[in-house]
Amino acid sequence: MLDFRINTFLTVCEYMNFTAASEKLNLSQPAVSQHIKYLEDCYNTKLFYRDKKNIHLTSSGEILFSAFKTVSNDEIKLKNMLNESKKQKTKIAFGVTKTIGEYMVFPSLTEYIRGNKSTNFNIHYKNTKTLLEYLDNGIIDFAIVEGCLNDKKYSINPLKSEDYIGVCSSKHKFSKKINSIIDILDERLIIREEGSGTLSILVNLLSMQNISIKDFSNLIQVDNMRMIVELVKNDCGISFLYKSAVNEEIEKGTLVELPLKDFKIRHDFTFVYNKKSVFSKQMEELYNIMKNF
Repeated sequence: MLDFRINTFLTVCEYMNFTAASEKLNLSQPAVSQHIKYLEDCYNTKLFYRDKKNIHLTSSGEILFSAFKTVSNDEIKLKNMLNESKKQKTKIAFGVTKTIGEYMVFPSLTEYIRGNKSTNFNIHYKNTKTLLEYLDNGIIDFAIVEGCLNDKKYSINPLKSEDYIGVCSSKHKFSKKINSIIDILDERLIIREEGSGTLSILVNLLSMQNISIKDFSNLIQVDNMRMIVELVKNDCGISFLYKSAVNEEIEKGTLVELPLKDFKIRHDFTFVYNKKSVFSKQMEELYNIMKNF
């Protein structure tokens, strides 16, 4: 069980405000301050510093927060495991992004679920940003995401590589010959919502050519991949998607790939989990099982 002062520290980190933390914990503000002072004395370091009216973590505080957050998440998982062990069952909670969930449920994933009939699964279907928050808060054990990740606190392992392409309706008429990104900036662009890995990839790719999504004539932002495909099919704009999401439409001839010479990319779908968790070995074994399928 976590020391109550560690819980106080994590709550202060959540709100970055002693008063809000004290209200959340139902403690007096002096009591919260005493808990933080105890930890600072224990580790012989300052954990917070003030900048006008705001507080911020020191570099030592950030290290301690990362460590305590991992321990807190492990404790949640441990409690769940102990509860499930009484029923002689195991439980795995994981998340998949909306693109993967709608179009690319891995055969390895379904094969694994089918082969573990005594395991309870809790599957979350969110965008990349939300799934990483779930990982940080111990809600899920791992996530399968697309998008650009470089956070050192995660173990990031490739599962599958996919072509990422521009598409438009086969009925769409361009005002000029299309060869490069710069030629389509007068088009209406249909994109995913903020926090989506699919959007993150596009933003990064465009930035390499000093282009922003705001440089397109108009934008439509949608939080549902199927809706985007339908909008593009009905010539409401162009979009950039994983080829797997539109293979059927391309084969039928309702969508066509944009002939962009400066936009050739493959991107990984990745299996992500908390690197410093005491359950890292279990997650690594699960990743290898899924990859081998």
